[in-house]
Amino acid sequence: MAEAHQAVAFQFTVTPDGIDLQLCHEALRQIYLSGLHSWKKRFIRFKNGVMTGVYPGSPAGFMVVVVSYMSYNKYKQLDPSLGLIAKIISHTLIRYMSTDSQRIVGGVLVGTGLWVTIIMIMRNVLKSLLSWHGWMHARHGSVSWSTRLWMLLVKVFSGRKPMLYSFQNSLPRLPVPSVKDTCRRYLESVRALMDDEQYERMKGLTKDFEKNLGPKLQWYLKLKSWWASNYVSDWWEEYIYLRGRGPIMVNSNYYAMDFLYVFPTSIQAARAGNAIHAIMLYRRKLDRAQIKPIYLLANKVPLCSAQWERMFNTTRIPGLETDILQHMNESKHIAVFHKGRFFKVWMFYDGRLLLPREIEQQMERILADKSEPLPGEENLAALTAGDRTPWARARETYFSRGKNKQSLDAIEKAAFFVTLDDTEQRFEPDNPVKSLDSYAKSLLHGKCYDRWFDKSFNLIVFKNGTMGLNAEHSWADAPIIGHLWEHVLSMDPVKLGYTEDGHCCGEPHPNLPGPQRLQWDIPAECQDTIQSSLTLARTLADDVDCHIFPFDDFGKGLIKKCRTSPDAFIQIALQLAHYRDKGKFCLTYEASMTRLFREGRTETVRSCTMETCAFVPATHLTPPVTVEERLKLLKMAAEKHQNMYRLAMTGQGIDRHLFCLYVVSKYLGEDSPFLKEVLSEPWRLSTSQTPLQQVELFDLVRHPEYVSSGGGFGPVADDGYGVSYIIVGENLINFHISSKHSSPETDSHRFGANIKQAMLDILDLFQLEKKAM
Repeated sequence: MAEAHQAVAFQFTVTPDGIDLQLCHEALRQIYLSGLHSWKKRFIRFKNGVMTGVYPGSPAGFMVVVVSYMSYNKYKQLDPSLGLIAKIISHTLIRYMSTDSQRIVGGVLVGTGLWVTIIMIMRNVLKSLLSWHGWMHARHGSVSWSTRLWMLLVKVFSGRKPMLYSFQNSLPRLPVPSVKDTCRRYLESVRALMDDEQYERMKGLTKDFEKNLGPKLQWYLKLKSWWASNYVSDWWEEYIYLRGRGPIMVNSNYYAMDFLYVFPTSIQAARAGNAIHAIMLYRRKLDRAQIKPIYLLANKVPLCSAQWERMFNTTRIPGLETDILQHMNESKHIAVFHKGRFFKVWMFYDGRLLLPREIEQQMERILADKSEPLPGEENLAALTAGDRTPWARARETYFSRGKNKQSLDAIEKAAFFVTLDDTEQRFEPDNPVKSLDSYAKSLLHGKCYDRWFDKSFNLIVFKNGTMGLNAEHSWADAPIIGHLWEHVLSMDPVKLGYTEDGHCCGEPHPNLPGPQRLQWDIPAECQDTIQSSLTLARTLADDVDCHIFPFDDFGKGLIKKCRTSPDAFIQIALQLAHYRDKGKFCLTYEASMTRLFREGRTETVRSCTMETCAFVPATHLTPPVTVEERLKLLKMAAEKHQNMYRLAMTGQGIDRHLFCLYVVSKYLGEDSPFLKEVLSEPWRLSTSQTPLQQVELFDLVRHPEYVSSGGGFGPVADDGYGVSYIIVGENLINFHISSKHSSPETDSHRFGANIKQAMLDILDLFQLEKKAM
């Protein structure tokens, strides 16, 4: 192969005088360019670290403060330091300098101290301002004078040109709710789900906990909240994700879809070329902290950016009792899977990132490779799809040395993982239901051996050019990977584009070294473990019932005309649909974020409220309740939902507090019947909205089809539903539903039909047609 010769850096020739070592010029050039790239990256990281560390200050501000101080001292002949400069001079080596030098050095030192003091004051004032959440309670479309003044102060103290991590030191800590408030809200959240006898029993357990064990556990939790930057996130990551011993495929990992109606190219290698290049450009922006912080409220309220840190070069490493997250500061390659073979593909050449056409060239080489998988190689990734403990044992026994370790390192230390899938997935207008369901299942679990589920994320490119993502959940939540995906989809067909015949723009590289085929020596015993994991994973995957449907009867635009929150509208529709589907209510999980606080992740909105449970049956009573009465009940339910969402976002949720109290009780060896029962209650309806965060990247008015169709996840309970939805523009809402075939109580397609009818029935209550007449 021609590229094999390009990869040879050293040539050895044996002569009578010994060994003649000739270092080729190309190798020296590549070493120089690679080193230059690394040093540039280190310098940028150092500079950004300094800029973030002193934010909202800046080097220019430092010069202004120091020069102003020294000028004032010189021309006014006064000492604003109140003798501090004299003390510094008398106790340091500065006293041996000339008088002018003493003044300059002393002025710089005191000016620096003054500058640091100003920064700390600004930072703490901003932290205090961001601790106020009164703006969330304002009626939509109206802003009070107090909120306007608060917004002005936030803007003044936020500094100029913030980078991604600039606000991290200014964000407030997540507050710990009182035990009394949490217990009260818990009882309120389950009242509609229990009969009188069950409720009285739970009320007794709650009161006993609130009076006796609760205060003791709360004291330890308060102590942690003062010491740690976030009292929830590290325990949540460890106990909810990393200590789980079951498969992460379906149970934890989630997926993101491509465009629904747009097909930029049908050439698999070309689509991979543009997508991989766009992802690497995003990583470069991330390394340089050039991604803009995420804001709420008209770009005034910053959200925590900590979760971005482990997006790339990260792998979940299995352990016997708990997994760990391995993150590399630098990775210059990706790992690619195709038809049972693994490849290592370098992303840099000539000291620069490969261009889209060059990446396409590498993908073409992999697709053209006709070599067969080595023994055990084809199904190897099934280890990441099965139980964690067998995978941990196999990794320690068979992949800790030799070529197996080298190849596994190439995968685990890759920037991310790519699968060139040999199946075709796409939305088909002639067969929309089956095609979308198949597409979702492929992204969620594939063949159970063709995704490396431990990687932070997998890019999956199908044979016909459609693509998607599968993401591991422990390192971050869905909005973080969604931000990356929005960047990729906005760049792919528009900014990067394709030639008329569907290839990436540009030309192939004549001397580009080809992909490196990873080598394995997998013994029969390990192959047995692989097969066991694959059998378990296939059983789990075959049981998943996925259903995706675009709801295009109406969207956010019409819901706003009802003067109702779109999210509350949809959540109430889900409750109505579930009641019709199963004839009962259930404990419902809606994910909310707590990134208004430092290192915040998620909180639960218990969206099955008493108000919703009052509205839903009113639609089925005989004789029927009047439209006016049902509308009144609906508005009360929507307002209640909005208030619950606000409480969750502002650190006053129920479930994370109860979870942490439970962890403390386990550390103390205390048994709490109340906490044990609360944390064992199943979430039979688990829901999440996929937010569109970078609206400016898309033209939602003229081209709403150029937006991701959202993503989804597996069911949380064996007899429950998982529902994810994305509001696309003004007129489209995409729903992703999952359940299990093995449950006689669930049917994803039936539930989808109930959701659609519930949405239409709720809209009818507002009688918008009559109001328009």
